[in-house]
Amino acid sequence: MNPLDFLSTIGDWAIANLSNIIFSLMTIVVGYIVLKLFAREIKSLRTQNKLEQHAAYTLNRVLKWFIFVAIFSIILAQFGIPLGEVSGLITVLGGTVIGFAAINTLGNTIAGLIVMTSRPFRVGDRIFFNDQFADVEAIELIYTKMRTLDNVLVSIPNQELLKAEIANYGKNSVVRRGCAITAGFELTSEQVESALLEAASKLMETGDVLKVPESYVWVTKFGNYAVEYTLYAFIDDIKRLPEIDANLKRTVLETCKKHGIDITTPTIIRTVNSD
Repeated sequence: MNPLDFLSTIGDWAIANLSNIIFSLMTIVVGYIVLKLFAREIKSLRTQNKLEQHAAYTLNRVLKWFIFVAIFSIILAQFGIPLGEVSGLITVLGGTVIGFAAINTLGNTIAGLIVMTSRPFRVGDRIFFNDQFADVEAIELIYTKMRTLDNVLVSIPNQELLKAEIANYGKNSVVRRGCAITAGFELTSEQVESALLEAASKLMETGDVLKVPESYVWVTKFGNYAVEYTLYAFIDDIKRLPEIDANLKRTVLETCKKHGIDITTPTIIRTVNSD
C-alpha cells in the first residue's frame, strides 16, 4: 500500500471516529485522576496509621489493575469491539504463554501467592536473609524486592524464599543483641559484669538500648586461659540495628579499657631451654 494511501486511510478513520477517540482520551484522563485520588487517600490512611504498609501496597496494586481493566473495557466497547472476543483472545494468548513459560516461572508465581497469603514478612519489614540485612520493598508474584543496607535493590525469586531460613526483625520489634568478650581468670565475675552493665547504661542514656527489658551479663564459655562473658541488651530501633551493634561494641571496648580489663585473646608463650 502506498504510504500516502495508508495515511489517508488512518486520517479518514480518525475523522469518522473522532467522538470515540475523544471519549476514550477523556476516559483515560478520568481514570488517571480517580487513581491518583484513591492513591492519595490510601497514603493518608497509611500516614495516620489507619492502614498498615503491606495492606496499603496491596490495595494500590489491586486498584491500578482494576482501573486499567475498566478503562480498557470501556474503550473497547466504545469502538464496538465485543468483549467476548477479546476475552477469548486473551485466554488463547495466556494459554500459549503459560505453555511455553519456564517451570520456574510458574513455581515462583505459586510461591509468590503463598508468601502473600501466609505473610512470613510484610512490606517494610527488616529481615536477615542470605547472611545480610535487607528491607522488604515489594512482594510480587515472581520476585520479592529487597533493599540491602548498601542501598542495593535485590530481586529474589519467591521459590528461594520458601526454601530459605529468614529471620524477620519486623519494624518496631524488641530484639536482644549480644556482645561477647574474654577476660582473664584473675578477674572476678562481679568486676567484669559491672563494667559491661556500665557500658549498657551509657547506651541507655543515648536511647540506643532499652531500659526495659533490663540488660544482663552471662558467663557463656570457659577457655583455657580466659572466661567468655556476654552482655545482652535489648533494642527496638530495628532500622539502626547494625549501627547500634557497632555502638555497643565500641562502648564495651572503651569501658573495659577504663576499668583495666584486658579483652585481648590470650596466647601461649613457651620458652625452650636448651642445654
